[in-house]
Amino acid sequence: MAEINITQAEADALIALEKVKGDEAQYLYPGAGGYTSVPLVSVDRTEEFLLDVRRGRIDLSKVIYQNRARQVVILARLDLGGPPHRNPDGVDLPCPHLHLYREGYGDKWAFALSPEKFPNPSDLWRTLEDFLHYCNISDPNVIERGLFV
Repeated sequence: MAEINITQAEADALIALEKVKGDEAQYLYPGAGGYTSVPLVSVDRTEEFLLDVRRGRIDLSKVIYQNRARQVVILARLDLGGPPHRNPDGVDLPCPHLHLYREGYGDKWAFALSPEKFPNPSDLWRTLEDFLHYCNISDPNVIERGLFV
């Protein structure tokens, strides 16, 4: 099984690695209640990652974009249209928010979205592009736009 607890330095290095799609398959942005997981690799092919996109079944504005390393380590997760999140210090954070890996806590800490990095979270496709950029996923064809985005 993959190591779930990694150091903060490892997590920061993993998120900073340039990532591209790991295969030639086509992946579509999911429809209502759908889920897509795209395999990614670092450009030097030393690390494997996953890009997960999950849509709400009833509320189509509820979306999760997630970047994982080593199958199970969530480096970054962007929650849109969901419930508020309570951080380990007891502070509640409304949605949308961005979860980032923190040593000793995994993805338990969330942060308000930076308007410079995520200027329009109501535009799901643009926000996916912003998330790809944030996670250093440089392949422009990692996922194809579906009909309902």
